[in-house]
Amino acid sequence: MYIPFDDISPQSRVWIYQSNRELLSEEQSTVGRLVQSFLDQWTAHNQALKSSFSFFYGHFLVISVDESFHQASGCSIDASVHLLKQVEEQLGISFFDRTKVAFLKDEAVFLEPISEIKSNIVEGKISDQTLTFNNLVQCKEELITDWIVPAAESWLKRYFHKVGQH
Repeated sequence: MYIPFDDISPQSRVWIYQSNRELLSEEQSTVGRLVQSFLDQWTAHNQALKSSFSFFYGHFLVISVDESFHQASGCSIDASVHLLKQVEEQLGISFFDRTKVAFLKDEAVFLEPISEIKSNIVEGKISDQTLTFNNLVQCKEELITDWIVPAAESWLKRYFHKVGQH
């Protein structure tokens, strides 16, 4: 059962899907219709899931489930992944490319290949204060408070330590 994202509990579980490129507004509308239709029917063990979604920065689709109502199961999560795989094929995008890291500068997202992170730090394109996204946050409250962090406060901190030693 779909509810508006603003209305879902702060403790609701979230899954963050980062697209490999910015979604056009028409694409967001298409994805939104497909996702909302899916969420209206989404169940776990024949129990409706109180769920929602939202787009952020044109690159992120966040799906949320209020597990105080009913918990998502492995099969229900698999069904949502299957939906997104279908969307990928339909729109020619990827929500599962883990080779790029998203950063935020002047309210715009830019993606950098993981393989180029160290050289981008050395060149000054990315600093320890460059904002990045922690797509592993677990709930809506963490999405609000801990999703966007300086690179030095993320898993990227190891690169700054190494660069500083040379």
